[in-house]
Amino acid sequence: MSTENEGINEGTTPVPPAPSAPPVPVETPSAAPQPPVPDAGAPTTPLPQTPAAPADGAWPPPTAPAAATEWPPPTAPQAAPPAVPAYATAGAYAEPGTHAYGATDGGVPQAGAAFGSGSGSGGSGSGSGGVQPPVWGASYQQPAPKAGKGRGGLVAALLIAALVAGGLGGGIGYTLAKNDDSSGSTTVSSSTSGGAVKREPGTVAGVAAKALPSTVTIEAESSNGEGGTGTGFVFDTQGHIVTNNHVVADAVDGGKVTATFPDGKKYNAEVVGHAQGYDVAVIKLKNAPSNLKPLTLGNSDEVAVGDSTIAIGAPFGLSNTVTTGIISAKNRPVASSDGSGSSSSYMSALQTDASINPGNSGGPLLDAQGNVIGINSAIQSTGSGGLGGAAQSGSIGLGFAIPINQAKYVAQQLIKTGEPVYAKIGASVSLDESTGGAKITDQGAGGSDAVEAGGPAAEAGLKPGDVITKLDDTVIDSGPTLIGEIWTHQPGDKVTITYERDGKTHTVDLTLGSRTGDN
Repeated sequence: MSTENEGINEGTTPVPPAPSAPPVPVETPSAAPQPPVPDAGAPTTPLPQTPAAPADGAWPPPTAPAAATEWPPPTAPQAAPPAVPAYATAGAYAEPGTHAYGATDGGVPQAGAAFGSGSGSGGSGSGSGGVQPPVWGASYQQPAPKAGKGRGGLVAALLIAALVAGGLGGGIGYTLAKNDDSSGSTTVSSSTSGGAVKREPGTVAGVAAKALPSTVTIEAESSNGEGGTGTGFVFDTQGHIVTNNHVVADAVDGGKVTATFPDGKKYNAEVVGHAQGYDVAVIKLKNAPSNLKPLTLGNSDEVAVGDSTIAIGAPFGLSNTVTTGIISAKNRPVASSDGSGSSSSYMSALQTDASINPGNSGGPLLDAQGNVIGINSAIQSTGSGGLGGAAQSGSIGLGFAIPINQAKYVAQQLIKTGEPVYAKIGASVSLDESTGGAKITDQGAGGSDAVEAGGPAAEAGLKPGDVITKLDDTVIDSGPTLIGEIWTHQPGDKVTITYERDGKTHTVDLTLGSRTGDN
């Protein structure tokens, strides 16, 4: 911050000429002492009045009341005239080489920097030499300011005045506030408490307030005490809760499952059915309350990229956590493990950047109106590949949810029969993701035929070695992508298959078959 005087540039301004010296009176032997010459101050010192002539016209007028009348009148000895600066003009610039407060050296304030510095400079001036008597009628010469009274001193004085004024203002403000406090608070309070505030249904807070009471934290434990935590949501008024298969997989054979609501009420539950391939499971509360409110199911086919999303779950065991984001992609082929390493799930997922972590599994992914559009199931991670993995990797903004249209169909089948039903084409495909499509293998699992006799693929004329590149309008780039896409359909649906054989592209229609159970 520069404190140089306005309009003055150090090192470039010419030195102004010295003003004329004030008149110097001579000594007289017996006169009464003259009043001292006024101290030269700021250049604004008022000019003295010229003495009026006596009424009788006597000349010269007396200069002091004295008994003697001789001429010239005596005067008292005078001190030497004050030093006159060589250029003592108002607004003298700061002395070259001085530093202002806040001067820096590489950005660091330097110790000893002068606050408002800028002293006047220049030598002293004198008259024409020797002692001269006053000349009556001569024009008045304004006394020169004392040396050292440049603008730097004025700046410092102004700063002190500003500080004083600031302190005064602060004192006045404090006094007013204090006086005001004595007569009552000046704060403004809401007319309603936090619990009485009404939130619009479309806001995140409104959606969360409606959905949280129907979301549960699930704890699943195997017969040997191993297990984990996940999330689920109320599917119907009979007490069915939908979640992920990998959340309750440990408790399927003789294990224990509990579901805890946000109000702290905890219920024991049993696994009604689970679908490892879909990664969907249904549990049912024992002694379910009569006031259950199922979440409204949306239509995942109508979801668009960019739509708002709200995820509810228990990330890392932190129950009733709400996070938000958008749909960042649709129809994302995802293969995830249940954590055992022996089985995988396939989905054509909704991709979201809402923060989901281990413990969010099985929880609802909601749209801006609070409708369930998916079941949070997996995350892309720099460590473990999914939410069910042993390594507790966190969200990097790539989460995947099973579309609710698919999950609804699976859940209804599990409630009805306890077994999942899968759509199929009746052919084994390679799980290698670098084939440029889904290649039908030369041999099926366990030595079976790669193309099931009498199945949909066989009836459509597909053979081992054919590479399926499209299902309807969806591009197929690998076997897992084909499986996930087929499982978005139901048995009996008609689809169009595009495949390549011997460098030629062919198209054929077929009707999807069905398979019951995971084995």
